[in-house]
Amino acid sequence: MKNHTNSKATSLNLRDITSVPIRTFWITSFAFFICFFAWFGIVPFMPDVVRDLGLTPAQKWNATVLAVAGTVFARLLIGKLCDKYGPRLCYTWLLILGSIPVIFSGLAQTPFQFYISRLLTGFIGASFVITQVHTSLMFASNVVGTANATSAGWGNLGGGANRLGMPIIAAAVIAFGVAEGEAWRYAMVIAGIVCFLTGLVYYFFTQDTPEGNFKDLEEKGVKVSKRKRDTVGFMDSIKDYRVWVLFIVYAACFGIELTVYGTMDDYLQNTFQLERLTAGNIVLSFALMNIFARTLGGYFGDKFGKLNGLKGRVWFLAVILVAEGIMLSVFSLATSLVLGIVLLVAFSLTVQMAEGATFSVVPFINRKAIGSISGIVGAGGNFGAFIAALFLSSKSAVAEKAAIIATESLGADAIAAAQSAAASSAVASGFLTIGLIIVIVGGITLLIRFSLEDEKEAMTEIKNLQPELVPIKN
Repeated sequence: MKNHTNSKATSLNLRDITSVPIRTFWITSFAFFICFFAWFGIVPFMPDVVRDLGLTPAQKWNATVLAVAGTVFARLLIGKLCDKYGPRLCYTWLLILGSIPVIFSGLAQTPFQFYISRLLTGFIGASFVITQVHTSLMFASNVVGTANATSAGWGNLGGGANRLGMPIIAAAVIAFGVAEGEAWRYAMVIAGIVCFLTGLVYYFFTQDTPEGNFKDLEEKGVKVSKRKRDTVGFMDSIKDYRVWVLFIVYAACFGIELTVYGTMDDYLQNTFQLERLTAGNIVLSFALMNIFARTLGGYFGDKFGKLNGLKGRVWFLAVILVAEGIMLSVFSLATSLVLGIVLLVAFSLTVQMAEGATFSVVPFINRKAIGSISGIVGAGGNFGAFIAALFLSSKSAVAEKAAIIATESLGADAIAAAQSAAASSAVASGFLTIGLIIVIVGGITLLIRFSLEDEKEAMTEIKNLQPELVPIKN
């Protein structure tokens, strides 16, 4: 049987769409964007959902938790499936099957039906893992960090673009005669249909590696050994402490980004007395930084990798994590709106760079189990978001309840003001605590070590890169 050799791209030439790696990069980034757009698409319509389905505040929160919980399990599973069946088939089926609960989110008539739809919709959050696996298979070590970070960053934009895109879709269906109260339902159905169509595009216009799909290569006698790689690689991944360090690292960056993104609207309103629209636009700008911030993290990860080997990638990740933690901690103490926005921008930059830097390290932990490792690390992000959200919500709930009891005899306006101030103080305290924990995680990152053999292989590969092609080692 012949050895399996592929031609990985050694540069991110985005205009070369005839190249299999670049075409795959564009399609996988778009698929990731659509998945996040549909996953968070319900967020702008939650007031309508609460009204139509009669959700209580507790039920609204439960729906949010279910959407995140579904993603944790899906990310753990999808990485293993990618190693076994290839990213092309995994993404195709994720998009097609994931479109069903997205559509049913718009058709739900009871809180229970909405719960189930949100839980299953959360599974499309696993799209991140497939995106990282596919770009890792398509790009060489000198640029894999940049490619991973850029595709992930552009895909993450879907989680912010829905704030503008979904209301525009709703306005369009209203223009066609749909009742305003029903527009959110049609918007979710349309988002689901787009997911389905994207799945078809993925099937027909991508392939697992630059030289073909796993199944086709096996049939031609090319050594892929996907089943052995799946069994041995996944077990090795679970046993490798470095994978779990990266699990914690990704919880401390992407997990915290999700949590901050989800709580920042209310925090800005409560702390700086901003209007909801103004606060929402600031948060949207925070999300839009994914256009370049993640890419910077992957880019500098690659640069430090060239200069100092694999340990250079780890050092940069540790430094940017510490910077992230410091920025969030200092932001929590800001009382000036201008200073607060400056610090929020700095936090946004560092947290997204940390995400990109994380996945400039992941492909080198175990090259035979990129999918499994990406799945475990990716799940860490949602696990971190879940824990951080519970922490902040519990602190805020206790503080708000105490404020209401203390001012219940002073009238509605006084109660509202006290509740707002208590929520602001509680969340600020939570941000400070989380920021300090992130600094500690930055130090823990330095526990990630590579053998001399791994370092030598990585440096040899970079030195031997040809202008356009590089062989895959098995």
